[in-house]
Amino acid sequence: MPTDQNITSKSADGNKADFNYSFVETIARIAVYDDLRSAPRVIEIQPNTTAEFIENLASKIYEQAKLAGGTIPYTVIREVSENFIHAQFSEIIVSILDQGKTIRFSDQGPGIANKDKAQLPGFTSAIEPMKHYIRGVGSGLPIVKDYLDFSNGNITIEDNLESGAVVTVSLAPPKAENEQHQPKIESLTPPLSSREKELLPFFLHEGALGVTDLVNLTGLPQSSTYVTLKKLEEYGLIEKTVNQKRILTDLGFQVANSL
Repeated sequence: MPTDQNITSKSADGNKADFNYSFVETIARIAVYDDLRSAPRVIEIQPNTTAEFIENLASKIYEQAKLAGGTIPYTVIREVSENFIHAQFSEIIVSILDQGKTIRFSDQGPGIANKDKAQLPGFTSAIEPMKHYIRGVGSGLPIVKDYLDFSNGNITIEDNLESGAVVTVSLAPPKAENEQHQPKIESLTPPLSSREKELLPFFLHEGALGVTDLVNLTGLPQSSTYVTLKKLEEYGLIEKTVNQKRILTDLGFQVANSL
């Protein structure tokens, strides 16, 4: 995940070679720790086109962290996930810890030599082929740091054991108010139609989905699927990602879990 040093296109073993940035050939693994006394549940993100791979990885991390009770927003997870492109997606391991409040992103790429500059705007190692899939202007980790600083969270960047980088982000949930001030989920749930109730749980189990994805999963007509998604957006239950797919909002997670 380097953002602070010049990198030429190299293969994972360090030899000079053309690297195909349009397709990710490796598998990313997400380790979800219920506690540190037992082995984690492992979820694999399969090879895919780069845009789809990053989308699938970020949405699955977000989903699993949310289900564990975490509040780290999708934007933070997406920004750090995109930085794996600098490591050419080499040996990606994402660990979800502390009931979703801590997420650790590790790879075995070239690493980050200057960890302080990596968190400042404008320092970047992005080369032209990467910029088809990320902004490549050195804004990713600074955005994450600024958000976490503002939200009393934390980001650390460390060397991995032999090569690569480890980026850890953490964010404690806001302190709960007295129960009488907590809105009941029933009072927040909009009057959903049967079709809206049918589609909503798919986002809970599959992560980010587009219209075509839902058509393939449900067999529903594309036009009615699109109309249903627009209603769920209006209710504030789903929102669009940067790739125009939809994911659950915080309220959407609560409602989907209650169905």
